[in-house]
Amino acid sequence: MVSQVRGVQLARLLGQWHALPGRRRSPDYAALAGAVRGLLADGRLPLGVRLPAERDLAEALRISRTTVTAAYRELRDSGHLASRRGAGSWTMLPGTHRVAPNGLWIPLDDRDMLDLGVAALAAPPELLPAARAAAEDLPRYLNGAGYHPIGIIELREAVAQRYTERGLPTSPDQIMVTNGTQHALDLVLRLALAPGGGVLVESPSYPNALAALAARRARITTHGLAADADGWDADLLLGTLRQVRPRVGYLIPDFQNPTGHLMPAELRERLVATAHAVGTDLVIDESFVDLPLDGTDLPPPTASFDRHSRVVSIGGMSKPFWGGLRIGWIRSSAPQVQRLAAARVGVDMSSPVLDQLVAVHLLDVAPAIVAARRAQLAVQRDALLGALAARLPEWRVTMPRGGVTLWAELDGPISSALARAAEEVGVRLAPGPRFGLDGTLERFLRLPFTLPVADLVEAVGRIAAVRYDLDRAGQPRWREPSVIA
Repeated sequence: MVSQVRGVQLARLLGQWHALPGRRRSPDYAALAGAVRGLLADGRLPLGVRLPAERDLAEALRISRTTVTAAYRELRDSGHLASRRGAGSWTMLPGTHRVAPNGLWIPLDDRDMLDLGVAALAAPPELLPAARAAAEDLPRYLNGAGYHPIGIIELREAVAQRYTERGLPTSPDQIMVTNGTQHALDLVLRLALAPGGGVLVESPSYPNALAALAARRARITTHGLAADADGWDADLLLGTLRQVRPRVGYLIPDFQNPTGHLMPAELRERLVATAHAVGTDLVIDESFVDLPLDGTDLPPPTASFDRHSRVVSIGGMSKPFWGGLRIGWIRSSAPQVQRLAAARVGVDMSSPVLDQLVAVHLLDVAPAIVAARRAQLAVQRDALLGALAARLPEWRVTMPRGGVTLWAELDGPISSALARAAEEVGVRLAPGPRFGLDGTLERFLRLPFTLPVADLVEAVGRIAAVRYDLDRAGQPRWREPSVIA
C-alpha cells in the first residue's frame, strides 16, 4: 500500500529549499527538484511515497504551479519520480544502488568516496587474535542447540563487571546480549512503548533511534540542546518531563550523538528522580561511554541514581571496538531482562555464539584497545578542528570532550545543499536535518573524526571549495545514478 505525503508535510521537510543567492541563481524549479532529491537520498523522504498534487504543493510552498510542474518533470527525467495519469507521482531512485552502513541508499560506484556520513572506526589489530581464540573456544558449545536468548554467561559476566567497575554493581542476570545497540533499543521499545506512545528525545539526536521511534508511531517531544558546551538546559528538560509525562525518555548523556555533550552528575540524579515522579522509563544510550578524550572524568552512570527500575541502559561494541562485531547489550533489572528475552524469542532467538566469544576475548584486553582508540581519536579530532579553523573559519564548532563527532554550526541554513554539492566532489556528509524532525537543523552538520588525518584534511578542503561555490553555482548537475546518503 502506497502512503502519501501532503503538501504541508513536504513543505516542512523541504525547509530552506530555495536556490541560494549568487551571481548565477539557479531556477526555483531546479532548486526544488534538488531539495526533493536530497530528502530522498538522506532518508527523510521514503521511497514509494506518493507526492502531493502539483496544486497542493504549490499552495503549501506559496509558489506557482508552473514551478512545481517543472520540478516534477526534472525529477522524472532524473529517475527520482514515477508518474501515472490518474494515479499521481511517487518517489523512486534511479539505477542500481546498495544500502549503506547508515541504512540509506547509495550508488554502487562510490568506493573512492570520503564517507563522513558514518561515525565509526575501522577494526583494531586485536580483532584477529580474538577471533582465532574464539574459534578455539567454540567446540564446547557445539553439543547444544546454540540458542541463548539473554547471551552466553561469559559475556554477560564480562559486561556486568564493566558496569561494576564504573560504580554500578551489576550481576550477569541484569545483562542481556543483543545484536548491537540499535537492536537493544528496538527490543526495549517493543516492551516499553505501545504504538502511539509518548517519547521525549533530545534535539538533535541519533537518526536511527528516531527511525526506530517512528516505526513505533511514537508521539515525539524534543528537548533542544544548546550548541555550546553546556548542552542540556536542566530546568527546561525537567519541566518538559513534568508537563508532557512521556511513557519513555531516550537520551544520550555520555558524549551525546551528534553534539558530544556530557551530562553532569547533578542533572543525571535530578533526571532519574523526575522520571520516577512522572512515570517515565528512561532508555539511556551509552554507545560512547568508553571514549572520553583529554582525560575527561566521567560522571556516575545514570542508572546509579535509579532506585525504582526506571532506567534501562543500552550499549555495545560498535564505537570503541568495531561496528562489524554486532554485539550490544541491555542492562536492567533481572525480571525486566527475562521479559525482554521472552519478547525477543519472537524476533531473532539469540545472538551468534561465535561473535559473543570474540567479544569476550576483546573485553579481556579492552583497556589497551580503548586507550589506543582514545589517543587516535584525539589526534584526528584536533586535525579536523584545525582544518575547519583554517578553511571554514565562519563555522562555529565546540570541542567535544569525548565521542567521535563534531557538531558544526554553519554560516547559513545550507546543510542539505552543502551535502548534495559535496557528494559531487567525493565527500559524503550527514546534514543536520537527519538528526532532527520536520526539516529543522539546516544550520548544522555532523562531522565525525573517525577517518585518518589525511582523509579528514582532504575532505575539509573539498567541503570548503563547494561551500564557496554554492553562492555562485548555476543549475545543479546530477550524475546518474548519484544520491546522497
